[in-house]
Amino acid sequence: MLDKNVSDTEVAELKRRRVSIAFGLERLGLIPLRAPVVSCIILLALIVGAVFGIERIKIDDSLSQLFRSDTKEFKQYEEVTKRFPSTEFDVLLVVEGKELLARDNLEKLRDTVTDLQLIDGVRGLISLFSARQAPEPGKLPAALFPSELPEGEAYDQFAQTVKTNEIIRGKLLSEDGTLALVVLSLDPKVVADNTRLRATIGEMRKVMTEDLEGSGLSRQLSGVPVMQLEIRNAVERDGLIYNIAGILAGCVIAILFFRKISFMVVAAFPPLLAILLAIGVLGWAGFSLNMFLNVMTPLIMVISFSDSMQLTFAARDRLIAGEDKYTAFKNAVLVVGPACVLTHATAGISFIALQFSNSDLIRAFGEAGLLATVLALVAVLTLVPVFGVLLVRHEEAFAAKFQSADLGVNALRRFCAFIAVRMVGRPGLFSLLAVLVVGGLAVIYANLEPRYRLADQVPDKEQAVQASDRLDAKLTGANPIDVLIEFPKGQSLYSPESLQIIAEVHATVEKQAGVGNVWSLETLRRWLSEKAHTTSVDTLKEYVDLLPPNLVRRFISEDQSAVVVSGRVPDLDSSEILPVVQKLDHALDSVRQKHPGYEVAVTGLSAIAARNSADMISKLNHGLTIEFVLVAIFIGLAFRSVVVMLACILPGIFPVVLSGTLLWLMGEGLQFASVVALTVSFGLGLSATIHFLNRLRLESPPGVSAGLAVERATVLVGPALILTTVVLACGLGVTVFSDLPSLRLFGWLSAFAMVAALIADLFILRPTAMWLISVAHRLRGGRGAGSVV
Repeated sequence: MLDKNVSDTEVAELKRRRVSIAFGLERLGLIPLRAPVVSCIILLALIVGAVFGIERIKIDDSLSQLFRSDTKEFKQYEEVTKRFPSTEFDVLLVVEGKELLARDNLEKLRDTVTDLQLIDGVRGLISLFSARQAPEPGKLPAALFPSELPEGEAYDQFAQTVKTNEIIRGKLLSEDGTLALVVLSLDPKVVADNTRLRATIGEMRKVMTEDLEGSGLSRQLSGVPVMQLEIRNAVERDGLIYNIAGILAGCVIAILFFRKISFMVVAAFPPLLAILLAIGVLGWAGFSLNMFLNVMTPLIMVISFSDSMQLTFAARDRLIAGEDKYTAFKNAVLVVGPACVLTHATAGISFIALQFSNSDLIRAFGEAGLLATVLALVAVLTLVPVFGVLLVRHEEAFAAKFQSADLGVNALRRFCAFIAVRMVGRPGLFSLLAVLVVGGLAVIYANLEPRYRLADQVPDKEQAVQASDRLDAKLTGANPIDVLIEFPKGQSLYSPESLQIIAEVHATVEKQAGVGNVWSLETLRRWLSEKAHTTSVDTLKEYVDLLPPNLVRRFISEDQSAVVVSGRVPDLDSSEILPVVQKLDHALDSVRQKHPGYEVAVTGLSAIAARNSADMISKLNHGLTIEFVLVAIFIGLAFRSVVVMLACILPGIFPVVLSGTLLWLMGEGLQFASVVALTVSFGLGLSATIHFLNRLRLESPPGVSAGLAVERATVLVGPALILTTVVLACGLGVTVFSDLPSLRLFGWLSAFAMVAALIADLFILRPTAMWLISVAHRLRGGRGAGSVV
């Protein structure tokens, strides 16, 4: 139970220590108190502006966004996608069944392919029905599939011919004849327009369902446009879930413990308005929602709700102690406000640390997070006291009621007192145990390896990933890997040396283990040689000119100054793809030496991911290590205390290494989502540490023992820390409902780290701070604890 003397002691201590740990920035929260009604009018105008800003937000669904950077490799990849744009606009239809080549089923599949070509937005199509028979001299090659399919034994022979056709076997039809791949090239304008893309994909699904009905064949869509559409749908759906869940979690817990609607509004609404304002500003600033920025809603909730609860608890205690509402909320800002500023500053440092990444996406996430952190601080510091003054009524009756009946909060305070007494009893022993535990967990954390899979960036409960898995199993993979060949000046596409290097590169890619389904101009050249028994360049040129332009552009640039040899690899972890890329690149060195002047480069999203993901994740992890040091120094400077700087190190590191150990036990490595979650969680987890150290500073004037100061600080801030951790864990935990694996990982790992931060605050920070204060006390000749905190 608190009394009026506690408030007087705190205010007296604030006056004694004139220099604020927040350099006076907390006084920003006092400005709106002078005119709360005017402040609410300004807030209403800002909300209207934020709503218009939210409408401006677009969704960035590019699968290459993680690797978007100024590096040579990515610029080369972007150049390839512009000159050979097929992959970015291809929809892959996967049809599978044991009776795929049955006559009736093949007829239904041909009808499906015909109807798909007629859909608005489809500019080209490749399937097993695109194959042709061996050409005869002077004649165009006939289609492999006649208009009327044969019957009986003749059909059986025909089916065998289809299965062994060199053009489609292992490329558009699996070796066992049970899976067919149909590649539909979409108009880029359709892919760029979410409404048109959704309509086109929907029409495709309708045609597939109607034409293949009764065939017993499974049909699934994959490819970049389908994945992008599924990402867009997941981002929109997840945003709604996060907002609703965050609002419910904050409101329910606030009303349970405060037992007054007014205090629920004071505690929960500033964070919710901070979310609205921050997202609106991000919209006006031109940010696009993506798989990382989509988690900004629960992150803003995390950043702001903790401090909102601390301010509300502090004001509530003062009201119970007998202060009027204006004085109570003013003193709450003065006492708790500096810690609020410092917690947001450490969260800001976490986001700044993301600027060391090579990924434009992660850097943009860091910039958005920093902007949201500043807005959340302003919203909490200004709105909590304004709402408190306007909404709280009948302070005297409220104080009389809760002085004798505050069961929930008092139960938490007794629990905190129980923990504090035991932690300060033997601080040296508990500090030693903390060092050993954190050190052991850090060793395990150091053994985590970088991991990346494209499938983790795409909703795994939709068709695209499942279809890609079938392509991995039956056609060597769904992910393209390309070798770009650029011709030097003076060499044309059909010059002998150009055709020779294309053949050599094609053969090299074919021989590379792990790469399959290889296509290039050499594929047509070989077919003509084997079936038409001709190696004439004029014949080759004639057949290239007969092909549809969208098919030619897959392998030959429009100006015929470059070609691509394209293969496929399965969607494995980048650590498994990287050796394949490196061996292929090394094998091509001999080709480069034989043909000086020709540029030969291994590219494609799979190659970019394999080369860059491990390095990018490692750099982020190293940035997290640097962040440990920078944040500790920053907090020490803010408190102007070496003791505080040292005291915050172990509890700050513990949530990170414990979370990393959990990943290790689960057989997981460090993914982009997990290392970003740990980076941000470190800054957010320090909120509990900073609020405790701020209160310890106020509760340890000269003459007060270190043990008593630690116990009093724990009892005063502990209940709010426990409640906010529950709310924050719930707010982040709702991401487990996401269809995006990366967001699910981000959410549950961040929630776990928040709980671990509370454990560190209760069981590591208390004894460590007590022991350091005692040591500093002895070194300074027995002066009070307050002189070293």
